[in-house]
Amino acid sequence: MGRVEILPLGGAGEIGRNCTAIIQGDDIVVVDCGISFPNEEQPGVQVVIPDFSWLVENRAKVRGVFLTHAHEDHVGALSWFLDDVNVPVFATEFTHAMIRDKLAERLDIRKLKFVTIKHGELIEVGAMKVEFIHVTHSIPDSSACAIHTDHGVVLMTGDFKLDPTPVDHRPTDLARFDALGKSGVVVLLSDSTNVDRTGWGPSEMRAGEGFRTIFPEAKGRILITTFASNLHRMQQAIDVAQETGRVVAVAGRRMEQTIDIASNLGIVRIPKGLLVPLEQAVEMEPDKVVLLTTGSQGEPRSALVQMSHGTYSRLRVREGDTILYSARAIPGNEAPIWRTINRLYRLGANVVFHHDPPIHASGHGYQDELRKMIELTKPFYLAPVHGEPRHQHLYLEMARHMRHPEHRLFALHDGQKLIIDDTEAFTEEFLSLEPVLIDDSYRQTVTGDMLQEKNTMAEQGMVIIVVVIDPDTGLPEEVQLDAKGFSGGSAPLRTASQWVHDRMKGLSKAERMDDKTVEGVVLEACRIAIHKTSKLRPLLHCILIR
Repeated sequence: MGRVEILPLGGAGEIGRNCTAIIQGDDIVVVDCGISFPNEEQPGVQVVIPDFSWLVENRAKVRGVFLTHAHEDHVGALSWFLDDVNVPVFATEFTHAMIRDKLAERLDIRKLKFVTIKHGELIEVGAMKVEFIHVTHSIPDSSACAIHTDHGVVLMTGDFKLDPTPVDHRPTDLARFDALGKSGVVVLLSDSTNVDRTGWGPSEMRAGEGFRTIFPEAKGRILITTFASNLHRMQQAIDVAQETGRVVAVAGRRMEQTIDIASNLGIVRIPKGLLVPLEQAVEMEPDKVVLLTTGSQGEPRSALVQMSHGTYSRLRVREGDTILYSARAIPGNEAPIWRTINRLYRLGANVVFHHDPPIHASGHGYQDELRKMIELTKPFYLAPVHGEPRHQHLYLEMARHMRHPEHRLFALHDGQKLIIDDTEAFTEEFLSLEPVLIDDSYRQTVTGDMLQEKNTMAEQGMVIIVVVIDPDTGLPEEVQLDAKGFSGGSAPLRTASQWVHDRMKGLSKAERMDDKTVEGVVLEACRIAIHKTSKLRPLLHCILIR
């Protein structure tokens, strides 16, 4: 038999940007194609996508991309991938419905091939076969992905939990995982997000219990913010609103689109007359209204964040409103979330983010659920993904306590291959990958040099140096320095101007006639002069006029 190779292009050693290539012979299967979001050191960046260069170079071997579910960290980069590698997109009906509009923003979807598959169906792709297995998560139609290879099943759990009482009454297909374990799982690539949480995670139904205790006590309007894709949460809000005599309205374009898709597919059940336009809801008695809104992660353009600033034209937060934060903060989003909450308090709202019963339940399994998945599937090799290095470390520690041999455990990172042959598995440093940064236009990439310049401008400001040069002598007639965002005052700029005059006098006439030489001298003179007099290093830009 040949080798089976597993190459994560994103999602290994990080949460987000999930994208993995499974390679056997001349066939490549891609599982997921997601984004992550920028950190505070990446100004002007809207999303971060995987580096698809290797897949582009090997596009003739790529047989298709399989999407485990419709969350952005698993599907958000698909348009960039398909722009270069136009292969069939395999997904469930709901996942396809969720991605079509997003793809249409950048691509002509008439040229794309969508293949709808059902859980349990076996799809032949080259020498491999791929199967989706139903799992519970915080979005409907979530799947684990079993790739049947010459060496056994490569099993990617996707995002999962083992919720015994899911809202849609479709629990994780434990019987199929058990059957795969008996037939032979060569490697398990498992979600490890919540490995640091002991025990068994609470059922999604618990969030509904939390709503049932809060709704009857709330005297004014109830605003619930959650992820725009968390339809199980929204279904429970709709159910409890009906029970307590309230109507439901939606604020946030993405959430409106998701509910519309889900209701058309019968995934969300909304009693006739319960869902009303937002404009109608704002005119109703406060104790008769529930509002579902985007903004749980403090996103600047989201409906709730605009409400907290008083700039959302369709709705204003009133004194007496109750706002439920029915979501967990994604690491890195804590600061903008707390700023939003503080602004809402100033507007007189009552904000609930911790409650018993809880108003949020994670879509990722806790430690005992991860352990149960290992017990069911009995993998020969283990490689945790969808987690940072700390999560991978804890997961492998758990596996060691379950008596898994050390040589069968792997903590992969992006660009590192896991290779399985007839006798062993081993890793190979295969690609040196850098995240691809996409700007606010969703079209242009932000390079490392651009990012460094952006950070310099943010921290130190910018100085534009205009040098008017006599065309005959090459000497400066005028040196103007215009500062933007520079806190050092005018004295360093005057000093820098004088230094430019002095340094250019020291050049030969031939040197003064060479733009590249003059620009280098001007920038160096200003850099030294400004730093010497202000201790600052602003971004410098030189314009020469002869």
